[in-house]
Amino acid sequence: MKYGLMSGCLWGLDTVILGIALTMVPFIGTAEAIALGAIVSSALHDVFCALWLLLYMGVRGRLKDTLAALKTRSGKVVMLGALLGGPLGMTGYVIAINNIGAGYTAIISSFYPAFGTLMAVLLLKEKITAGRLIALFVALGGIIAMGYLSADTTVVGDPTIGLIAAIVTVVGWGSEAVLCAWGMRDDAVDNETALQIRETTSAIVYLFVILPIFGAWMFTWTSLPTFGVGVVALAALAGTASYLFYYKGIATIGAAKGMALNISYSAWAVLFGLILLGSVPGPVEIICCVAILCGTILAACDWKELFSRGKGQA
Repeated sequence: MKYGLMSGCLWGLDTVILGIALTMVPFIGTAEAIALGAIVSSALHDVFCALWLLLYMGVRGRLKDTLAALKTRSGKVVMLGALLGGPLGMTGYVIAINNIGAGYTAIISSFYPAFGTLMAVLLLKEKITAGRLIALFVALGGIIAMGYLSADTTVVGDPTIGLIAAIVTVVGWGSEAVLCAWGMRDDAVDNETALQIRETTSAIVYLFVILPIFGAWMFTWTSLPTFGVGVVALAALAGTASYLFYYKGIATIGAAKGMALNISYSAWAVLFGLILLGSVPGPVEIICCVAILCGTILAACDWKELFSRGKGQA
């Protein structure tokens, strides 16, 4: 369970740092920057994650393991998960934000663990009790409440496109965890090689498919020498660490529990916002954070073991 919690904590840090980057040049100022900033920052984030992982695996002498894993059927399944969770899921997320706002997008996209849990039960035969399912929806309720509080009603866009894009995000992110969990059942594909396959695949598709589709290649290239892109690279470092824990968690406790713990990032982001930005949360936000953390922990832990320990200590 500790791996899943650490993945959520570090993703919360990643979220706050990336948010800081988006307030800097080259992502603000001009109409082009405002239009392309979100998609370019997402692409650069995954590219930097892939580079950090290349360095990490290279130092550990494990690049040959990744190349070997790529040749397996399981490695190819992980690549499919990468496409669904990275370019498809993130692009849907960005399009949804541009059409219905960040708050409503957060509300809808937060249901990816519920979708992923359903897939994990059907495809991976993972078991989930009614109590854990209720705890998961308590956590989702906290996220929904926070998203509603931050919802921007001034966003002008097509609500139908925004809704479809948010649903694509739910399917993409939920499918990624399940497919990667399936791939990691093969001894040739451990959590680290799976993650490198995931991030490298995502980065390549962003660079050679997504950015050209949005006409963002030149903007991306001219943005590279800016301080804001350096901050994106820093966010990606936290994101890489988060993903390492996330995939380790999926491999250790399963996709459903791993996803449940990962969505705790919404609460951790509030804490890091306080530490790094001085954003003081209100009483409702604090209540939501407590609900999210308690719900995600109870959704991922073994209740019999938890209560038997409690009785033993009493």
